Amino acid sequence: MKIIKASFLTVLIFFVISCQPKKVGLQDNDYYKKVDSLMKLMTLQEKIGQTVMYSGGWSVTGPIISDNNISYIKNGDVGAMLNVYTAEGTRKLQEIAVNETRLGIPLLFGYDVIHGFKTIFPINLAAASSWDLDDIEKTSRIAADEASSSGIHWTFAPMLDVARDPRWGRISEGAGEDVFLTSKTAEAYVKGFQGDNLYDKTTILACAKHFVGYGAAQAGRDYHTVNMGEGELRNVYLPPFKAAIDAGVETFMTAFNELNGVPATANKFLYKEILRNEWKFNGFVVTDYTAINELIKHGFAKDAKEATKLAMNAGIDMDMMSSANRKYLSSLVKEGSLQENQVNEACRRVLLAKYKLGLFDNPYKYIDKDREKNTIYKREYLNAARHSAAISSVLLKNDARTLPLNKTQKIALIGPLANDKRHILGNWAAAGDRKGKAASVYDGFKEYLPKNRIFYAKGCEIDSKEKENFTKAISTANKADMIVLVLGEDYNMSGEAASRSSIKLPGNQTSLLKALRNKFPKKKIVLVLMNGRPLDLSEEELLTDAILEAWFPGTMGGLGIADVLFGTYNPSGKLPVTFPRNVGQIPIYYNMKNTGRPIPENNPKQDYKSNYLDIPNTPLYPFGHGLSYTKFTYSNVTLSSKSNTYSSSLEATVDIKNDGDYDGFEIAQLYIHDKVGSVTRPVKELKGFKKIFLKKGETKTITFTINAENLKFYNSNMEYTVEPGEFEIAIQGSSDFKFKNTFVLEDI
Repeated sequence: MKIIKASFLTVLIFFVISCQPKKVGLQDNDYYKKVDSLMKLMTLQEKIGQTVMYSGGWSVTGPIISDNNISYIKNGDVGAMLNVYTAEGTRKLQEIAVNETRLGIPLLFGYDVIHGFKTIFPINLAAASSWDLDDIEKTSRIAADEASSSGIHWTFAPMLDVARDPRWGRISEGAGEDVFLTSKTAEAYVKGFQGDNLYDKTTILACAKHFVGYGAAQAGRDYHTVNMGEGELRNVYLPPFKAAIDAGVETFMTAFNELNGVPATANKFLYKEILRNEWKFNGFVVTDYTAINELIKHGFAKDAKEATKLAMNAGIDMDMMSSANRKYLSSLVKEGSLQENQVNEACRRVLLAKYKLGLFDNPYKYIDKDREKNTIYKREYLNAARHSAAISSVLLKNDARTLPLNKTQKIALIGPLANDKRHILGNWAAAGDRKGKAASVYDGFKEYLPKNRIFYAKGCEIDSKEKENFTKAISTANKADMIVLVLGEDYNMSGEAASRSSIKLPGNQTSLLKALRNKFPKKKIVLVLMNGRPLDLSEEELLTDAILEAWFPGTMGGLGIADVLFGTYNPSGKLPVTFPRNVGQIPIYYNMKNTGRPIPENNPKQDYKSNYLDIPNTPLYPFGHGLSYTKFTYSNVTLSSKSNTYSSSLEATVDIKNDGDYDGFEIAQLYIHDKVGSVTRPVKELKGFKKIFLKKGETKTITFTINAENLKFYNSNMEYTVEPGEFEIAIQGSSDFKFKNTFVLEDI
């Protein structure tokens, strides 16, 4: 046996040395030749092993791998591991794969690097609030650098699920409700994680998830059913994934939900017809955690063996944690239920990714203790996290210029999240430190005020009905000139399996706010929010003078928030998702369609119209909303032409003036409305945005280019096309406006 193994290794070593890693300009076909050469040496079981992923555990001292998993690795039954990191931990497993298996094929290590690895950046919904694509790409690049230094090759991000129901916990993990904004962030994340060349040891594979429709789960309940027409699927939920492919994403992940009666993990229409045949995606597809086994609970497969067959027939390449491929693929092939070529294709795609990363050239290239030590928590990375927290904050309300704070005042800093270092990281915080590394809002205040001007009291817990600490909070507020309340959610209240039927502040936090307002009716109260979803703030809107939506801002979040509150950074964030007045309005989003009986503008009291009897149709805070400490005035919207053709373009320009007293950034948003279509079109659609800096008193003219590509949609025949007719256009600072300008697309 030793002689046989040595002969195989000799062949493999020669093969590996002759296969140079991918450089810029080489084509995937070069890798396919190398992969095919390797696969000629592989048994069916070894090929199956490349399609299997298992998870490690974690302890204080490092990763924990079960004896079973170690045995599977030695047998060549595992191609990838998740939840294992650190240079030391990954090296131990990689040495087993390389030195103790027949062919020495290296492992692929994946991890949920969602909004940072060690240095945690604002949650993804917050990042979308910055509308700053350069910053999203930069922070993803940093996350990739840190993660790769700890042996990680692959992240399960970005999440590209358009989400329009704030009850759904995973709304925190995406870019909100809009197709265009989500598509643009998709490109930025992929470029950030994967860089320009995957062979660079600071890059990691990105994964577009969850394909598809996961964000449309019924009742906002995670994993729940999704039903929608193909038109909605193609016009709303698919475009961000296509944008990720165009940006070069290497992997996809299946969704947990069913789509129109067929679970995503067994959906041939999604993976064979659209992803492979239509979009020509040649990367590999991994299931979400145990998704193959869940086909049984869906009622789509009678047992695990049938579920394995259905997933493979749908075009799924890698099984995460179900053990289905390891247990059943071989027998399914031998009995003729599956073709061996199907396994070959799945194996080939996984091996291709490993070649692109350069793992066959050097299985340990990502494993370097010195690099790990020098990369994690770099000062420049912490500074970047502080900046991201500031630009992601959204000023929802600021009556009578309550903000920025006056540094000469005494301030009462109150609330369960005011001195918090645990929840501030948010959910999916990877390997972030929830104990000592994070900076709280209290830490941020100490950079701006001496201790004798800060009066702190917790006031209450996040989710408790107890009021025993209200008295201390009131006495603390009595010493101060104004009150800053930091309220919000527990970080576990958003994320996977964290749906809420109520989107109000949990516990008695609103009661604490009411108690302070009743006791101090004339004192200014600033509300700072940390949360992973839009909240019902109808009561808080009436009780406060200013509201800053900080989301969960990450490791340096407290410092970034303080920078905004004290005016070092003039807030520029804009909402990527609508805030409803109450849960009864859900779903509510800016680009809904009209009805046959909308509320008449000239007679809003008319009977028999589409409205609520108890509240307005309008949201509390609309998509794109976000205030500044200065004032921006939009004027002189002009079009280069009043008509356009399929082959030409027109330019829309607007003058934006900073009419206030502070320098600042503004995010100008381009909206278009197709007035008449063969299928009805949304009342307005975001088609572009630009973030610009204006000094006080300064005016800038910005230009957007509009062509037929901007106006395309899927019609009733599922043709991606544009139709002639009249279009309305506007450039504004939020989605709350009425159109005034039009142009015509001519039928030429």
